[in-house]
Amino acid sequence: MEINAKTRLAAVVANPIKHSLSPFIHNLAFEMTGENGLYLAWEIEEAGLEQIVKNIRLLDMYGINLSMPYKQAVLPYLDELSPSAEAIGAVNTVVRQGDKLVGHNTDGIGFFRSLEALDYRPEGQELVVLGGGGAGMAMIAQALLDGAQAVHVFARKSHSFAGLEERLNAMSDKVKLYDLADEAELQAKLDRSSLLVNATSVGMDGLSMPCSEAIKLSPELLVADAIYKVAETPFLTWAKQQGCRTTNGLGMLLYQAAEAFELWTGKEMPVEAVESALLRKMTEDK
Repeated sequence: MEINAKTRLAAVVANPIKHSLSPFIHNLAFEMTGENGLYLAWEIEEAGLEQIVKNIRLLDMYGINLSMPYKQAVLPYLDELSPSAEAIGAVNTVVRQGDKLVGHNTDGIGFFRSLEALDYRPEGQELVVLGGGGAGMAMIAQALLDGAQAVHVFARKSHSFAGLEERLNAMSDKVKLYDLADEAELQAKLDRSSLLVNATSVGMDGLSMPCSEAIKLSPELLVADAIYKVAETPFLTWAKQQGCRTTNGLGMLLYQAAEAFELWTGKEMPVEAVESALLRKMTEDK
């Protein structure tokens, strides 16, 4: 696409951000849909965040994406939050709607959209989520919004465990937190669930497991990992060996971007074509 006087900007804002695949995804989507847009990556200190948000109006931008550590820090500068962003307490996409700046969180929506290709929807289902960080909270909140029957969350008993339990209890009586070290409880909850998700970063090294390998999985269970930089983590290999269908985090990355793209432009991102190009790029960059 030619950059001209009508080109509009979008950007991802984080620190660090130079590793991000978002510029590749969104700029390719702009080109494929004929949208006159340009997507950049801005690595800033927190002191500059308020001005970046003001620039959305000043520069008539589509909006911005946010990654760590600004998903919560941006909240005071926004006019409204979507239901998912409000439930999660974090924003990954800001959209300019007239004079208002509206915060959305597309992580959970993107995750469950990616599972639709595997014929999975959380409505009426029980699921197990390992980890209660940003990705985990997005999945948990969206599962509840989508009508899940119960969400069983397992996390390590660290200094943040009590605070996480308080947050989850405030969300819904359909979500409960358990100690990840309690193998019997994890086994019991998995035996009644249809989805197991690793929402931690454990496995990013290609070696570590987020839970005990003594756990037995039903072949009927769908197993997902939020990690995408390792195509098949030890967690997914372990699940596959027990006959489970598995999926990594690449679909979540693409569909959360697709949700943001549609919020900004009103156009559907050609996800399959973007995914093919992204896989080629990731292979070439290895």
